[in-house]
Amino acid sequence: MTILAVVFAALAALLHVYIWVLESFRWTEPATRKTFGTSESDAAVTAPMAYNQGFYNLFLAVITAVGLVLIGDDHGTGTALALAGTGSMLGAALVLVTHDRTMARAAITQGLLPALAVVFLLVQL
Repeated sequence: MTILAVVFAALAALLHVYIWVLESFRWTEPATRKTFGTSESDAAVTAPMAYNQGFYNLFLAVITAVGLVLIGDDHGTGTALALAGTGSMLGAALVLVTHDRTMARAAITQGLLPALAVVFLLVQL
């Protein structure tokens, strides 16, 4: 089970690094605007917020990655950090869909890998 936990947590971290790039550096690009359903004018106005939000995603990925690095040598600490990162990612996805049901697809994209990671991290305790 630890292998599945590590794989899903690593994939969740990589996805959130990708989201960081989109939100913090490519927010006003046409492809990114299409992905997030944002107009050109809205993207220009929300760029500072997206930049900040992107870094939240990066920090969650870093917490998860540090946990995965530690999980072999210090299982408890590594698991706790990986759960903190992936659990927060899952929490953010749940907030997204409960706030706006039209964001269900985005929430599933953002939350599926973290959800699987959380399940397998808890099972391997």
